[in-house]
Amino acid sequence: MLHSIKTTQFLNSTINDVWDFMSDPGNLKTITPPYMQFQVLSKNTAMYAGQIIEYKVRPLLGIQLSWVTEITHIVEGSYFVDEQRFGPYSFWHHQHFIKPVTGGVEMTDIVHYKIPLGIIGRIMNSLFIKKQLNDIFLYRRSRLDELFNTKMSK
Repeated sequence: MLHSIKTTQFLNSTINDVWDFMSDPGNLKTITPPYMQFQVLSKNTAMYAGQIIEYKVRPLLGIQLSWVTEITHIVEGSYFVDEQRFGPYSFWHHQHFIKPVTGGVEMTDIVHYKIPLGIIGRIMNSLFIKKQLNDIFLYRRSRLDELFNTKMSK
């Protein structure tokens, strides 16, 4: 069974600044909860279609997992898509969209994912995986608010 998450957030910034931040894999650690001990193992380079990015992450009980994604689509300053090639999901497709709006930038994330292990995976998703993913995106929202939206008071 395929699951999805969609989030939208306003950022008080320019399209170039948001793009520069979001398209740099090195910034993923900044917007990922610390308990996950997220590490980007690949060298930071300008994002391009076909780019392979390798990570280490501890999403559950401190168990370290390898995760490899590929940037499959990219339109600079507008959107990119990363897809899991190896990792904890049987399917992971994450679309990142940004667009200028009055006063800043609207950022939308759409994730489609599938948990392995059939019925056991569906139960695990219902019990904790979906909540954990939602919590990760809430943390991400909070961090992006701190990074971009606190500029309003400066």
